[in-house]
Amino acid sequence: MTGTTHDTRSGEVWVLGAAGRIGSAVTTRLVDRGMRPVLVGRESDRLGKTAADRGLRAVIADGIDSIATEITRQRPAVVFNAIGNYADTATTLARACMPGGHYLDLAADLTAVPRLLELHEEAAAQGSTLVTSSGFGVLATEAVVVKLCENRPTPAAVRVDALSSVATEEGVMGAGLAASIIDAMTTGGRRYKDGRMITARLGADPQHLTLPDGQKVKSAGAPTAELLAAQRASNAPSVTVTTALAPTSPVVRAILPLAVRLMSIPALQRFAVRQMAGAKLKAAPRPRQHSWGHAAITWPDGTRREGWLRADDGMDYTAAVATEVVIQLTKGEGKPGAYTPAAALGPDIAIAAGGTFLLD
Repeated sequence: MTGTTHDTRSGEVWVLGAAGRIGSAVTTRLVDRGMRPVLVGRESDRLGKTAADRGLRAVIADGIDSIATEITRQRPAVVFNAIGNYADTATTLARACMPGGHYLDLAADLTAVPRLLELHEEAAAQGSTLVTSSGFGVLATEAVVVKLCENRPTPAAVRVDALSSVATEEGVMGAGLAASIIDAMTTGGRRYKDGRMITARLGADPQHLTLPDGQKVKSAGAPTAELLAAQRASNAPSVTVTTALAPTSPVVRAILPLAVRLMSIPALQRFAVRQMAGAKLKAAPRPRQHSWGHAAITWPDGTRREGWLRADDGMDYTAAVATEVVIQLTKGEGKPGAYTPAAALGPDIAIAAGGTFLLD
């Protein structure tokens, strides 16, 4: 990745949201790899202490516009956005990285991810690589699809299943997670039919899967970016996605349509987010030994293949993925444009992050 604009960059890696669970984990991993990331966020005792304890530099900026201004002024080489609320933050921060700087985030919804991908031509023209969805779900499924489709014709149908297993930390849910849950409810389900994304019932396509290690898990449809990534990786006209995070209980699935209608009322939506944000979470071990990404692919001639990607705790794997994407971007491995992880860096980025493919 060459160009005079890239040569004027500071060479720094900036971590936005470094005080959060993933931001902190990525910071630790980068330090362990011999890097000195810059921690970026609002002025707070927690951010200052984190930076001081690790001998790192901090950039204090209050709000997305202020952060974007500092990115433009100080010109870091790579910006990792772990702030969340990606529908509002991603494009502003990604554009601030141009020309020549690179950007990644953890977006996994069907609002923020398409917006970031729409910057492809702009980023390519300015020598910047933008990688959205740099976490477990999208990469774990997208990478399997890419592997199964290598040197094969376009498939007729693809189903991907994101089956995370995550240890819960004690604390409160927080506004970001609460908002994402309510957003998924109000968005409803999605799928591809005849090459077009269409609406589907939330909780559709319920699956009862036996994992390669013999454990069992239930999943169902939800509006996640795994759907978009799988379709772009395969070009299949029919694509469905399920996730272990979706409701699978018959009773809950039966009342979902009513809940979706209620949550479409703005006042009720805001109330639900406030109530959920304060919900207390108890510490709990992950429910299964491994997290799994799964893809089942059918070709027009009836040939069918399936494959898996095995990872450990889904949050730990997300931190590992983001770390590997940062490192590869600092080395100039990404191609200019806007992508999901396997599209930007190849499916083996999943192995570099600690995953293992099991392909038939």
